[in-house]
Amino acid sequence: MPHTPHPLPSRPPAPSPRRFRAVALLASALSVGLVAASAPPTPLGVGDRLFPYLGNPGYDVASYDLSFSYSGSNSEPLKAVTTIDARTTADLDRINLDFAHGKVDSVEVDGEPAAFATADEDLVVTPEDALAEGERVRIIVRHSSDPVYPEDRQGGWVRTADGLAMANQADVAHLVFPCNDHPSDKAWFTIRVTAPDGLTVVANGFPTDVDRAGAATTWTYRTGHPMATELAQVSIGRSTVLHRTGPHGLPVRDVVPTKHRAALEPWLKKTPDQITWMENKVGRYPFETYGLLMADATTGFELETQTLSLFEREMFTDSVHPEWYVESIMVHELAHQWFGNSVSPGTWSDLWINEGHATWYEALYAEETADKSLEARMKAAYGASDRWRAAAGPPAAPEPPEPGSRTGIFRSNVYDGAALVLYALRQEIGRPAFERLERAWVDRHRDGTGTTSDFVRLASEISRRDLGDFFQAWLYGEKTPPMPGHPDWKPTAADRVPAAGTGKAHGE
Repeated sequence: MPHTPHPLPSRPPAPSPRRFRAVALLASALSVGLVAASAPPTPLGVGDRLFPYLGNPGYDVASYDLSFSYSGSNSEPLKAVTTIDARTTADLDRINLDFAHGKVDSVEVDGEPAAFATADEDLVVTPEDALAEGERVRIIVRHSSDPVYPEDRQGGWVRTADGLAMANQADVAHLVFPCNDHPSDKAWFTIRVTAPDGLTVVANGFPTDVDRAGAATTWTYRTGHPMATELAQVSIGRSTVLHRTGPHGLPVRDVVPTKHRAALEPWLKKTPDQITWMENKVGRYPFETYGLLMADATTGFELETQTLSLFEREMFTDSVHPEWYVESIMVHELAHQWFGNSVSPGTWSDLWINEGHATWYEALYAEETADKSLEARMKAAYGASDRWRAAAGPPAAPEPPEPGSRTGIFRSNVYDGAALVLYALRQEIGRPAFERLERAWVDRHRDGTGTTSDFVRLASEISRRDLGDFFQAWLYGEKTPPMPGHPDWKPTAADRVPAAGTGKAHGE
Protein backbone atom coordinates (compact mmCIF):
# COMPACT_ATOMS: atom_id res chain seq x y z
CA MET A 1 0.00 0.00 0.00
CA PRO A 2 1.24 3.58 -0.55
CA HIS A 3 3.41 5.08 2.18
CA THR A 4 1.34 7.76 3.89
CA PRO A 5 3.27 10.08 6.24
CA HIS A 6 1.64 11.20 9.44
CA PRO A 7 -0.26 14.48 9.00
CA LEU A 8 1.96 17.45 9.64
CA PRO A 9 0.98 19.11 12.91
CA SER A 10 -0.42 22.60 12.91
CA ARG A 11 1.74 25.11 14.69
CA PRO A 12 0.52 25.77 18.23
CA PRO A 13 -1.07 29.20 18.64
CA ALA A 14 0.91 31.76 20.57
CA PRO A 15 -0.02 31.84 24.24
CA SER A 16 -1.87 34.95 25.30
CA PRO A 17 -0.01 37.65 27.24
CA ARG A 18 -0.10 37.41 31.00
CA ARG A 19 -0.22 41.09 31.97
CA PHE A 20 -3.28 40.55 34.15
CA ARG A 21 -2.24 37.40 35.98
CA ALA A 22 -4.23 36.65 39.11
CA VAL A 23 -3.22 38.59 42.21
CA ALA A 24 -2.45 35.38 44.07
CA LEU A 25 0.05 34.25 41.46
CA LEU A 26 1.74 37.65 41.41
CA ALA A 27 1.96 37.63 45.17
CA SER A 28 3.53 34.20 45.04
CA ALA A 29 6.06 35.36 42.46
CA LEU A 30 6.92 38.35 44.61
CA SER A 31 7.36 36.26 47.71
CA VAL A 32 9.37 33.35 46.32
CA GLY A 33 10.49 34.27 42.80
CA LEU A 34 12.07 37.69 42.98
CA VAL A 35 14.83 36.60 45.31
CA ALA A 36 15.86 33.95 42.80
CA ALA A 37 15.46 36.36 39.90
CA SER A 38 17.83 38.83 41.53
CA ALA A 39 20.52 36.15 41.96
CA PRO A 40 23.19 35.64 39.30
CA PRO A 41 22.09 33.45 36.34
CA THR A 42 22.98 29.81 36.92
CA PRO A 43 23.53 27.05 34.33
CA LEU A 44 21.23 24.05 34.72
CA GLY A 45 21.00 20.52 33.35
CA VAL A 46 18.71 17.52 33.51
CA GLY A 47 21.26 15.45 35.38
CA ASP A 48 22.55 13.28 32.55
CA ARG A 49 25.44 11.22 33.90
CA LEU A 50 27.61 11.78 30.83
CA PHE A 51 26.60 15.36 29.94
CA PRO A 52 25.37 16.93 33.20
CA TYR A 53 25.11 20.43 31.69
CA LEU A 54 22.79 19.37 28.84
CA GLY A 55 19.05 19.94 28.86
CA ASN A 56 17.06 22.09 31.23
CA PRO A 57 14.38 21.28 33.79
CA GLY A 58 11.03 22.99 34.05
CA TYR A 59 9.61 22.78 30.54
CA ASP A 60 8.91 20.46 27.63
CA VAL A 61 9.46 21.70 24.07
CA ALA A 62 6.62 21.04 21.62
CA SER A 63 8.19 22.59 18.52
CA TYR A 64 11.11 24.52 17.11
CA ASP A 65 10.90 26.99 14.25
CA LEU A 66 14.44 27.67 13.00
CA SER A 67 15.13 30.45 10.52
CA PHE A 68 18.62 31.00 9.09
CA SER A 69 19.89 33.57 6.61
CA TYR A 70 23.05 32.46 4.78
CA SER A 71 25.22 35.09 3.08
CA GLY A 72 26.97 32.73 0.68
CA SER A 73 30.14 32.51 2.79
CA ASN A 74 30.55 29.62 5.19
CA SER A 75 33.04 31.58 7.28
CA GLU A 76 30.51 34.25 8.26
CA PRO A 77 27.86 33.98 11.00
CA LEU A 78 24.33 33.29 9.81
CA LYS A 79 21.52 35.55 10.99
CA ALA A 80 18.98 33.43 12.80
CA VAL A 81 15.66 33.44 14.63
CA THR A 82 14.70 30.50 16.84
CA THR A 83 11.09 30.20 18.00
CA ILE A 84 10.36 27.66 20.72
CA ASP A 85 6.86 26.59 21.73
CA ALA A 86 6.86 24.75 25.04
CA ARG A 87 4.81 23.86 28.06
CA THR A 88 6.09 24.45 31.57
CA THR A 89 6.38 21.46 33.88
CA ALA A 90 7.15 23.55 36.97
CA ASP A 91 6.74 27.12 38.21
CA LEU A 92 9.48 29.18 36.55
CA ASP A 93 10.73 32.71 37.04
CA ARG A 94 13.58 31.96 34.63
CA ILE A 95 13.90 29.80 31.52
CA ASN A 96 17.26 28.20 30.79
CA LEU A 97 18.07 27.36 27.19
CA ASP A 98 21.20 25.61 26.00
CA PHE A 99 23.05 28.02 23.70
CA ALA A 100 26.68 28.87 23.11
CA HIS A 101 28.85 30.20 20.30
CA GLY A 102 26.41 32.81 19.03
CA LYS A 103 25.48 36.41 19.77
CA VAL A 104 21.97 37.03 21.10
CA ASP A 105 20.34 40.26 19.96
CA SER A 106 16.97 39.97 21.70
CA VAL A 107 14.57 37.59 23.42
CA GLU A 108 10.79 37.69 23.64
CA VAL A 109 8.53 35.60 25.83
CA ASP A 110 4.90 35.55 24.68
CA GLY A 111 5.38 38.73 22.67
CA GLU A 112 6.99 40.71 25.49
CA PRO A 113 10.70 41.65 25.64
CA ALA A 114 12.56 39.53 28.17
CA ALA A 115 15.85 40.03 29.96
CA PHE A 116 18.60 37.53 29.21
CA ALA A 117 22.10 36.65 30.31
CA THR A 118 24.61 33.86 29.74
CA ALA A 119 25.87 31.34 32.28
CA ASP A 120 28.48 28.93 30.92
CA GLU A 121 26.66 27.33 27.93
CA ASP A 122 23.16 28.40 29.02
CA LEU A 123 21.11 31.35 27.84
CA VAL A 124 19.11 32.36 30.92
CA VAL A 125 15.89 34.20 30.09
CA THR A 126 13.89 36.17 32.64
CA PRO A 127 10.34 36.88 31.39
CA GLU A 128 8.36 39.91 32.51
CA ASP A 129 6.02 37.67 34.49
CA ALA A 130 6.79 34.41 36.23
CA LEU A 131 5.38 31.27 34.60
CA ALA A 132 3.14 28.76 36.35
CA GLU A 133 3.32 25.01 35.86
CA GLY A 134 1.27 23.80 32.89
CA GLU A 135 1.42 27.04 30.87
CA ARG A 136 2.14 27.18 27.17
CA VAL A 137 4.93 29.60 26.37
CA ARG A 138 6.51 30.92 23.18
CA ILE A 139 10.13 32.07 23.26
CA ILE A 140 11.65 33.94 20.32
CA VAL A 141 15.43 34.40 20.22
CA ARG A 142 17.10 36.57 17.58
CA HIS A 143 20.72 35.55 17.34
CA SER A 144 23.68 34.70 15.15
CA SER A 145 24.83 31.17 14.34
CA ASP A 146 28.57 30.96 13.75
CA PRO A 147 29.97 28.13 11.58
CA VAL A 148 33.59 28.81 12.64
CA TYR A 149 34.61 27.08 15.87
CA PRO A 150 37.63 27.11 18.17
CA GLU A 151 39.84 24.02 18.10
CA ASP A 152 38.67 22.92 21.54
CA ARG A 153 34.92 23.13 20.80
CA GLN A 154 34.19 21.56 17.42
CA GLY A 155 30.81 20.47 16.08
CA GLY A 156 27.47 21.84 15.00
CA TRP A 157 27.90 23.38 11.59
CA VAL A 158 30.22 21.46 9.23
CA ARG A 159 31.92 23.64 6.62
CA THR A 160 31.88 21.86 3.26
CA ALA A 161 33.63 22.67 0.01
CA ASP A 162 30.60 24.67 -1.17
CA GLY A 163 28.54 25.49 1.91
CA LEU A 164 27.40 23.95 5.18
CA ALA A 165 25.93 20.84 6.76
CA MET A 166 25.20 19.90 10.37
CA ALA A 167 26.63 17.32 12.77
CA ASN A 168 25.13 17.96 16.22
CA GLN A 169 25.71 14.64 17.97
CA ALA A 170 26.06 14.35 20.84
CA ASP A 171 26.08 17.68 22.66
CA VAL A 172 26.55 20.50 20.16
CA ALA A 173 23.16 21.40 18.65
CA HIS A 174 23.18 24.34 21.07
CA LEU A 175 26.24 25.71 19.28
CA VAL A 176 23.89 26.25 16.32
CA PHE A 177 20.58 27.31 17.87
CA PRO A 178 19.05 27.81 21.35
CA CYS A 179 17.33 24.64 22.47
CA ASN A 180 16.74 22.06 25.16
CA ASP A 181 19.68 20.03 23.95
CA HIS A 182 18.96 16.56 25.28
CA PRO A 183 17.44 13.60 23.37
CA SER A 184 14.81 13.05 26.06
CA ASP A 185 13.00 16.22 24.90
CA LYS A 186 11.97 15.53 21.31
CA ALA A 187 9.96 18.08 19.34
CA TRP A 188 8.56 18.94 15.90
CA PHE A 189 10.80 21.06 13.67
CA THR A 190 10.17 23.65 11.00
CA ILE A 191 13.40 24.77 9.31
CA ARG A 192 13.64 27.65 6.85
CA VAL A 193 16.83 28.88 5.23
CA THR A 194 17.34 31.88 2.97
CA ALA A 195 20.35 31.49 0.66
CA PRO A 196 21.65 33.15 -2.51
CA ASP A 197 20.37 31.85 -5.82
CA GLY A 198 22.48 29.03 -7.20
CA LEU A 199 22.55 27.19 -3.88
CA THR A 200 20.25 24.36 -2.84
CA VAL A 201 18.98 23.92 0.71
CA VAL A 202 17.71 20.62 2.11
CA ALA A 203 16.72 19.85 5.71
CA ASN A 204 15.03 17.12 7.74
CA GLY A 205 11.52 16.17 6.68
CA PHE A 206 9.50 17.30 3.69
CA PRO A 207 9.76 20.58 1.77
CA THR A 208 6.72 22.76 2.32
CA ASP A 209 7.66 25.96 0.48
CA VAL A 210 10.22 27.49 -1.87
CA ASP A 211 9.96 31.27 -2.07
CA ARG A 212 12.16 33.16 -4.53
CA ALA A 213 12.61 36.88 -3.96
CA GLY A 214 15.23 38.96 -5.72
CA ALA A 215 18.59 37.20 -5.72
CA ALA A 216 17.74 34.83 -2.86
CA THR A 217 15.49 31.87 -2.18
CA THR A 218 13.90 30.77 1.09
CA TRP A 219 13.50 27.02 1.51
CA THR A 220 11.17 25.62 4.17
CA TYR A 221 11.08 22.05 5.55
CA ARG A 222 8.97 20.43 8.21
CA THR A 223 9.35 17.15 10.06
CA GLY A 224 6.49 14.67 10.06
CA HIS A 225 7.63 13.16 13.37
CA PRO A 226 9.24 14.54 16.53
CA MET A 227 13.02 14.74 16.55
CA ALA A 228 15.87 15.13 19.02
CA THR A 229 18.00 18.26 18.63
CA GLU A 230 21.13 16.19 17.96
CA LEU A 231 19.52 14.84 14.77
CA ALA A 232 18.76 18.17 13.06
CA GLN A 233 20.23 18.54 9.58
CA VAL A 234 20.57 21.46 7.15
CA SER A 235 22.51 21.21 3.89
CA ILE A 236 23.43 24.37 1.96
CA GLY A 237 25.51 24.03 -1.19
CA ARG A 238 25.81 23.57 -4.91
CA SER A 239 23.88 20.37 -4.75
CA THR A 240 21.57 18.20 -6.79
CA VAL A 241 18.62 16.47 -5.13
CA LEU A 242 17.98 13.03 -6.61
CA HIS A 243 14.62 11.35 -6.16
CA ARG A 244 13.70 7.67 -6.28
CA THR A 245 11.05 5.44 -4.73
CA GLY A 246 11.52 3.02 -1.88
CA PRO A 247 9.30 0.24 -0.58
CA HIS A 248 5.52 0.90 -0.46
CA GLY A 249 6.03 4.21 -2.28
CA LEU A 250 8.42 5.73 0.30
CA PRO A 251 9.98 8.92 -1.12
CA VAL A 252 13.77 8.63 -1.15
CA ARG A 253 15.80 11.77 -1.81
CA ASP A 254 19.58 12.08 -1.88
CA VAL A 255 21.59 15.31 -1.76
CA VAL A 256 24.88 15.20 -3.63
CA PRO A 257 27.50 17.67 -4.87
CA THR A 258 26.38 18.29 -8.43
CA LYS A 259 29.82 17.60 -9.93
CA HIS A 260 29.93 14.15 -8.29
CA ARG A 261 26.41 13.08 -9.22
CA ALA A 262 27.38 10.42 -11.77
CA ALA A 263 30.06 8.85 -9.56
CA LEU A 264 27.70 8.56 -6.60
CA GLU A 265 24.67 7.16 -8.41
CA PRO A 266 25.79 3.49 -8.28
CA TRP A 267 25.88 3.74 -4.49
CA LEU A 268 22.68 5.71 -4.03
CA LYS A 269 20.55 3.30 -6.02
CA LYS A 270 21.27 0.65 -3.38
CA THR A 271 19.24 2.47 -0.69
CA PRO A 272 15.71 1.23 -1.56
CA ASP A 273 16.79 -2.41 -1.32
CA GLN A 274 18.59 -1.69 1.94
CA ILE A 275 15.40 -0.17 3.36
CA THR A 276 13.49 -3.29 2.30
CA TRP A 277 16.13 -5.46 3.99
CA MET A 278 15.78 -3.51 7.26
CA GLU A 279 11.97 -3.59 7.09
CA ASN A 280 12.11 -7.37 6.79
CA LYS A 281 14.09 -7.43 10.04
CA VAL A 282 12.31 -4.89 12.26
CA GLY A 283 9.22 -3.56 10.53
CA ARG A 284 8.11 -0.57 8.50
CA TYR A 285 10.46 2.38 8.04
CA PRO A 286 9.41 4.90 10.72
CA PHE A 287 9.61 8.28 8.92
CA GLU A 288 8.21 10.22 5.98
CA THR A 289 11.30 10.06 3.75
CA TYR A 290 14.91 8.91 3.71
CA GLY A 291 18.09 9.64 1.84
CA LEU A 292 21.81 10.30 1.98
CA LEU A 293 23.52 13.67 2.23
CA MET A 294 26.92 13.37 0.58
CA ALA A 295 28.95 16.22 2.04
CA ASP A 296 32.13 17.49 0.44
CA ALA A 297 33.90 17.52 3.80
CA THR A 298 36.26 15.35 5.80
CA THR A 299 34.66 14.70 9.18
CA GLY A 300 36.04 11.32 10.24
CA PHE A 301 32.52 9.97 10.81
CA GLU A 302 29.11 9.38 9.25
CA LEU A 303 25.96 10.46 11.08
CA GLU A 304 22.33 9.31 11.25
CA THR A 305 20.63 12.72 11.07
CA GLN A 306 16.89 12.06 10.92
CA THR A 307 15.57 11.21 7.42
CA LEU A 308 18.84 12.47 5.84
CA SER A 309 21.98 10.63 6.95
CA LEU A 310 25.26 12.54 6.64
CA PHE A 311 28.13 10.86 4.79
CA GLU A 312 31.55 12.00 3.66
CA ARG A 313 31.47 12.10 -0.13
CA GLU A 314 35.04 10.80 -0.33
CA MET A 315 34.02 7.56 1.40
CA PHE A 316 32.26 6.63 -1.85
CA THR A 317 34.43 8.27 -4.51
CA ASP A 318 37.90 7.94 -2.95
CA SER A 319 37.37 5.06 -0.54
CA VAL A 320 40.06 2.51 0.24
CA HIS A 321 37.40 0.27 1.77
CA PRO A 322 35.88 -2.67 -0.12
CA GLU A 323 32.38 -2.30 -1.53
CA TRP A 324 30.76 -4.64 1.00
CA TYR A 325 32.15 -2.57 3.88
CA VAL A 326 30.87 0.74 2.52
CA GLU A 327 27.43 -0.80 1.98
CA SER A 328 27.40 -2.08 5.56
CA ILE A 329 28.09 1.45 6.84
CA MET A 330 25.16 2.69 4.76
CA VAL A 331 23.02 0.12 6.58
CA HIS A 332 24.50 1.18 9.94
CA GLU A 333 23.18 4.73 9.51
CA LEU A 334 19.91 3.46 8.04
CA ALA A 335 19.37 1.19 11.06
CA HIS A 336 19.72 4.23 13.29
CA GLN A 337 16.51 5.63 11.83
CA TRP A 338 14.75 2.96 13.92
CA PHE A 339 17.31 2.66 16.74
CA GLY A 340 18.33 6.10 17.96
CA ASN A 341 16.04 8.33 15.87
CA SER A 342 12.52 6.95 16.06
CA VAL A 343 13.42 5.50 19.47
CA SER A 344 15.82 8.01 21.03
CA PRO A 345 17.94 7.32 24.11
CA GLY A 346 16.36 8.39 27.38
CA THR A 347 19.84 9.29 28.63
CA TRP A 348 23.23 9.23 26.94
CA SER A 349 24.14 6.15 28.99
CA ASP A 350 21.52 4.34 26.88
CA LEU A 351 23.67 4.96 23.80
CA TRP A 352 24.58 1.26 23.70
CA ILE A 353 21.04 0.50 22.47
CA ASN A 354 21.46 2.85 19.49
CA GLU A 355 24.99 1.95 18.50
CA GLY A 356 24.77 -1.71 19.44
CA HIS A 357 21.76 -2.21 17.17
CA ALA A 358 23.21 -0.19 14.30
CA THR A 359 26.40 -2.24 14.54
CA TRP A 360 24.37 -5.45 14.80
CA TYR A 361 22.46 -4.81 11.57
CA GLU A 362 25.60 -3.56 9.85
CA ALA A 363 27.28 -6.87 10.67
CA LEU A 364 24.21 -8.97 9.87
CA TYR A 365 23.89 -7.26 6.48
CA ALA A 366 27.55 -7.99 5.73
CA GLU A 367 26.96 -11.64 6.62
CA GLU A 368 23.83 -12.02 4.49
CA THR A 369 25.02 -10.07 1.44
CA ALA A 370 28.81 -10.50 1.47
CA ASP A 371 29.36 -13.74 3.42
CA LYS A 372 31.20 -11.96 6.25
CA SER A 373 30.67 -14.11 9.32
CA LEU A 374 28.73 -12.46 12.15
CA GLU A 375 29.90 -15.15 14.55
CA ALA A 376 33.55 -14.52 13.68
CA ARG A 377 33.10 -10.79 14.26
CA MET A 378 31.41 -11.42 17.61
CA LYS A 379 34.14 -13.85 18.67
CA ALA A 380 36.75 -11.18 17.92
CA ALA A 381 34.70 -8.66 19.89
CA TYR A 382 34.46 -11.10 22.79
CA GLY A 383 38.21 -11.38 22.81
CA ALA A 384 38.59 -7.61 23.11
CA SER A 385 35.59 -6.91 25.35
CA ASP A 386 37.39 -7.01 28.71
CA ARG A 387 39.91 -4.44 27.48
CA TRP A 388 37.15 -2.22 26.07
CA ARG A 389 35.37 -2.33 29.44
CA ALA A 390 38.55 -1.51 31.32
CA ALA A 391 39.36 1.41 29.01
CA ALA A 392 35.93 2.99 28.61
CA GLY A 393 33.48 1.29 30.97
CA PRO A 394 30.89 -1.43 30.33
CA PRO A 395 28.35 -0.89 27.52
CA ALA A 396 25.56 0.66 29.63
CA ALA A 397 27.85 2.63 31.94
CA PRO A 398 30.42 4.23 29.63
CA GLU A 399 33.03 6.55 31.06
CA PRO A 400 32.25 10.29 30.70
CA PRO A 401 33.93 12.04 27.77
CA GLU A 402 36.94 14.24 28.20
CA PRO A 403 36.00 17.96 28.43
CA GLY A 404 35.42 19.43 24.98
CA SER A 405 35.46 16.03 23.25
CA ARG A 406 32.20 15.63 21.35
CA THR A 407 33.18 12.15 20.19
CA GLY A 408 34.40 10.99 23.59
CA ILE A 409 31.56 8.56 24.33
CA PHE A 410 31.67 6.89 20.90
CA ARG A 411 34.08 4.07 21.66
CA SER A 412 34.29 0.36 20.92
CA ASN A 413 32.41 -0.57 24.10
CA VAL A 414 29.18 0.94 22.70
CA TYR A 415 29.69 -0.33 19.13
CA ASP A 416 30.93 -3.92 18.84
CA GLY A 417 30.88 -4.22 22.63
CA ALA A 418 27.14 -3.52 22.65
CA ALA A 419 26.48 -5.65 19.56
CA LEU A 420 28.16 -8.44 21.51
CA VAL A 421 25.50 -8.03 24.22
CA LEU A 422 22.80 -8.47 21.57
CA TYR A 423 24.53 -11.59 20.26
CA ALA A 424 24.66 -12.99 23.78
CA LEU A 425 20.98 -12.17 24.23
CA ARG A 426 20.07 -14.00 21.01
CA GLN A 427 22.09 -16.96 22.21
CA GLU A 428 20.33 -16.85 25.58
CA ILE A 429 16.68 -16.49 24.51
CA GLY A 430 16.81 -17.96 21.00
CA ARG A 431 16.44 -16.37 17.59
CA PRO A 432 12.59 -16.30 17.40
CA ALA A 433 12.21 -14.47 20.73
CA PHE A 434 15.07 -12.13 19.85
CA GLU A 435 13.47 -11.17 16.54
CA ARG A 436 10.11 -10.56 18.24
CA LEU A 437 11.88 -8.33 20.75
CA GLU A 438 13.47 -6.23 18.01
CA ARG A 439 10.14 -5.53 16.35
CA ALA A 440 8.35 -4.92 19.64
CA TRP A 441 11.01 -2.44 20.79
CA VAL A 442 10.76 -0.11 17.80
CA ASP A 443 6.97 -0.44 17.70
CA ARG A 444 6.34 0.22 21.38
CA HIS A 445 8.68 3.22 21.66
CA ARG A 446 8.15 4.73 18.20
CA ASP A 447 8.49 8.55 18.16
CA GLY A 448 9.58 8.44 21.80
CA THR A 449 12.51 7.46 23.96
CA GLY A 450 13.72 4.20 25.44
CA THR A 451 16.02 3.43 28.34
CA THR A 452 18.10 0.45 29.32
CA SER A 453 15.56 -0.52 31.97
CA ASP A 454 12.82 -0.35 29.32
CA PHE A 455 14.81 -2.73 27.10
CA VAL A 456 15.49 -5.16 29.94
CA ARG A 457 11.83 -5.16 30.93
CA LEU A 458 10.63 -5.79 27.36
CA ALA A 459 13.18 -8.53 26.76
CA SER A 460 12.00 -10.28 29.93
CA GLU A 461 8.38 -9.89 28.83
CA ILE A 462 8.99 -11.26 25.33
CA SER A 463 11.12 -14.19 26.49
CA ARG A 464 8.83 -14.92 29.47
CA ARG A 465 11.73 -15.07 31.89
CA ASP A 466 13.52 -12.73 34.27
CA LEU A 467 16.61 -11.45 32.45
CA GLY A 468 17.68 -9.00 35.13
CA ASP A 469 20.78 -10.91 36.20
CA PHE A 470 21.75 -11.63 32.60
CA PHE A 471 21.66 -7.95 31.63
CA GLN A 472 23.28 -6.82 34.87
CA ALA A 473 26.34 -8.90 34.07
CA TRP A 474 26.51 -8.11 30.36
CA LEU A 475 25.72 -4.40 30.55
CA TYR A 476 27.40 -3.38 33.79
CA GLY A 477 30.04 -5.99 34.65
CA GLU A 478 33.72 -5.11 34.72
CA LYS A 479 34.43 -8.47 33.07
CA THR A 480 32.64 -10.02 30.10
CA PRO A 481 30.44 -12.97 31.16
CA PRO A 482 30.79 -16.40 29.50
CA MET A 483 29.13 -16.48 26.08
CA PRO A 484 26.03 -18.73 26.00
CA GLY A 485 26.63 -21.58 23.59
CA HIS A 486 30.34 -20.77 23.21
CA PRO A 487 32.17 -21.87 26.38
CA ASP A 488 35.41 -21.92 24.39
CA TRP A 489 35.39 -18.16 23.73
CA LYS A 490 38.10 -16.44 25.79
CA PRO A 491 39.65 -12.99 26.11
CA THR A 492 42.56 -12.56 23.69
CA ALA A 493 45.77 -10.58 23.75
CA ALA A 494 45.64 -7.14 22.17
CA ASP A 495 47.97 -8.05 19.33
CA ARG A 496 45.75 -10.98 18.34
CA VAL A 497 42.44 -9.12 17.95
CA PRO A 498 41.53 -8.04 14.40
CA ALA A 499 39.86 -4.67 13.90
CA ALA A 500 36.09 -5.03 14.08
CA GLY A 501 33.24 -2.58 13.84
CA THR A 502 32.76 0.92 12.61
CA GLY A 503 33.86 2.82 15.66
CA LYS A 504 33.70 6.58 15.55
CA ALA A 505 35.95 6.65 12.51
CA HIS A 506 33.21 5.36 10.22
CA GLY A 507 29.80 5.60 11.77
CA GLU A 508 27.89 7.11 14.64
